[in-house]
Amino acid sequence: MPIKIAITDDHHLVLSGLKSVINSQEQMQLIGCYPCGLDLLNGLKDQQPDVLILDMQLPDISGKELAESILKIYPSIQIIILTGLEATYNIEEMMQVGCAGYLLKSSSDDEQLTKAIETVYRGEYYLDTILQKQLLSNILKKKKLAENVSQILTRREREILRLITEEHTNMEIATKLNISIRTVETHRFSLLQKLNVKNTAGLVRSAIEMRLF
Repeated sequence: MPIKIAITDDHHLVLSGLKSVINSQEQMQLIGCYPCGLDLLNGLKDQQPDVLILDMQLPDISGKELAESILKIYPSIQIIILTGLEATYNIEEMMQVGCAGYLLKSSSDDEQLTKAIETVYRGEYYLDTILQKQLLSNILKKKKLAENVSQILTRREREILRLITEEHTNMEIATKLNISIRTVETHRFSLLQKLNVKNTAGLVRSAIEMRLF
């Protein structure tokens, strides 16, 4: 049986190129092309592909929201993200959602596309070669940064940062640690400076990215 494939992308030239590649493969069958997320969701009610090639930047629904919805309803669909977004944060986010592959529009050729489809169809993961190098580099940078941060943060600052990531308010932190709210605010300001972020969301994101806890 051929691999059933659907494409969701709002760029005509991209769609044409993808259709051409897939239609040239005997082991693949294109069962649907959709210009937006809503059309895709409606189309999936009638038939589901084995592999979905999904653009992250659709005009109506974000790629993340769409992928989460699809995988919740149709967990057997293997999703390959095809996008121009190279930021490692986007890659990690989509893989955490449950996507099986990630390709760049700027560097993916016919051979890489078919290989990605065949790989995720087998239940494996596929990442663009360029992205693999970026992710590895990013992991190493985060590891080094985490080691440096661990050295510059005081015991009390790490304690307060942990409570912040657990969504405690300044008042709750002050009560738990038996210190004044002013002291908590001082430590919070120090954390913002040392981690080079602007707000609480930045503190939480940094702590998660660097796996401080």
